[in-house]
Amino acid sequence: MNEWFKKVFDRVKTLWGKWSLVQKIIFFAIIGAAVAGLIFVATFSSTPNMVPLMSSPITDPETLSKISYRLDQENVEHRITEDNRVMVNDKLTSQRMIALLAREDLIPTGTSPWDVFKMDRWTVTDFEREINLRQAIAKNLKQHIEALDDVDNAQVTLVMPDKELFSEDQDPVTASVIISPRPGSDIITSRSKIEGIVRLVMFATQGLLEENIVITDQRGNVLNDFEGLEDFDRLELTKRQIGQKDDLETQYKNEILTELRAIFGADRVKILKVEIDLDMGSKMVETDEFFPITTVQDNPATPFDETKFIPNVMRSQQVTDEQFRGTGYNPEGPPGQEGQTPPAYEDLSGLVGEYSNNSNTTNYEINERRIVEEKSPWEINKITIGVAIDGLWKRIYNDRGSLDIDKDGSIIREYTPVTDEDLGKAKTLIEHAIGYDSIRGDSVTVQHLTFDRTSQFEVEDQVYRDKRRTQQMVLYSIIGLLGLGVVFIVFRLISREMERRRRLREEELARQHQAMREAALRSAEEENIDVNISVEEKARQEMQEHARSLAREHPEDVAQLIRTWLVEE
Repeated sequence: MNEWFKKVFDRVKTLWGKWSLVQKIIFFAIIGAAVAGLIFVATFSSTPNMVPLMSSPITDPETLSKISYRLDQENVEHRITEDNRVMVNDKLTSQRMIALLAREDLIPTGTSPWDVFKMDRWTVTDFEREINLRQAIAKNLKQHIEALDDVDNAQVTLVMPDKELFSEDQDPVTASVIISPRPGSDIITSRSKIEGIVRLVMFATQGLLEENIVITDQRGNVLNDFEGLEDFDRLELTKRQIGQKDDLETQYKNEILTELRAIFGADRVKILKVEIDLDMGSKMVETDEFFPITTVQDNPATPFDETKFIPNVMRSQQVTDEQFRGTGYNPEGPPGQEGQTPPAYEDLSGLVGEYSNNSNTTNYEINERRIVEEKSPWEINKITIGVAIDGLWKRIYNDRGSLDIDKDGSIIREYTPVTDEDLGKAKTLIEHAIGYDSIRGDSVTVQHLTFDRTSQFEVEDQVYRDKRRTQQMVLYSIIGLLGLGVVFIVFRLISREMERRRRLREEELARQHQAMREAALRSAEEENIDVNISVEEKARQEMQEHARSLAREHPEDVAQLIRTWLVEE
């Protein structure tokens, strides 16, 4: 095998040597083009294929913008084509987003839900097509529902009756869905999520109405019976209202505590209770307002108000003035016959009367406007706050500047209560902080109250006792160390003094012995007696002579040496 490789290599080498420069350049160009083609093919093949979110284009720009914004919120990578189709990365993401958009009612009205489940099958009968279509819809619905984060498993059953000739004979399309929620999911108690599944099933099945859909959990409990959830919805609304009330009370409490503790101290203020009565009812207020007619507008360039107005303008007027004087009309009978006037009126026929009617009706025009105001979701009816403020405890110091201590070792303290003036100021601050309204019935109570600080004082007293013990131990230790130092110094001085005296005695004895030897030598020399001197004695004499000569020649060096010896001693 090695021989074969060697032959091939030699042949290639020989062939390469025969090629001209142009042939070599062409060869490298072909190799480079092949490598570039492979890189391009690999890059193109690795590009993810995007699938359409909906097969039909979305013609409404506003709906398209809402869908794109919702996909951005879910961090779903998507692309909008030139024909207004939304493309996502994979089929699973498409199914999950379709379920989300159906739950939030973002499926465009003109989009057919059948586009998601569209499949073309030929070479089958119509009956098989219907069966396959029903199975495909059920399967895709199952995949869509299981793509939800809150669903672990789902079973979907669709019933699509045959079409009848008359609509009154047509049975409705029905659907049943069984879901198994994932552990920790709240889909069973979440009405919005169940409504999303209902919309998903209804959009995916043609002719299916909401009342013909039944969704249950694995225990058989019906989840989309919203008529039976009125009490539950009321309970959820009550919980949210109570949570809103608690949050508002906590906010007021924290703000008041922060300000008062910054003034009086962190441990001297306690808020016993903050009670806020909230009106959670939704209200719509319509107000008709009548205001005067402005005839001259104010000139903003002048410092005074030039506005002139009149309360109203006369639109029409009707004046009536009627005057009458005479006997009036007396009915008579036909000529030649007696009249038919009753006797009571006949007695009045000769009287002359007067009648007067004066009336003046004037219609005025005024400015009028109608204000429709929708109040906030909640309104404060009443605020009740109770605050307790403790006095100030001060430690008592004696004339020396140290703490006064009781017989049991505790610190003596003096209590100063809060003045009524400070309590009034604190109440005023709280009233301004909450927007106090006496008409609303708000109540703010600020009282002086002595807090129980027994445990706090016991801890402080114990810390002080421990500190005093530590100080005493340190003081006694220092005194003991100082005593030991003094004893050591005295002992050292005494030892040095005894050593000095002993050395002086030895020097005195040595000097006496030396004098005695010198005297003996001198007497022996005078008597011409031959004296044998030991080697040590000779060395000592030579050393003494050398020292004397050195002292005579260098007296300063000898003096410095002697001072050094004395300092060392």
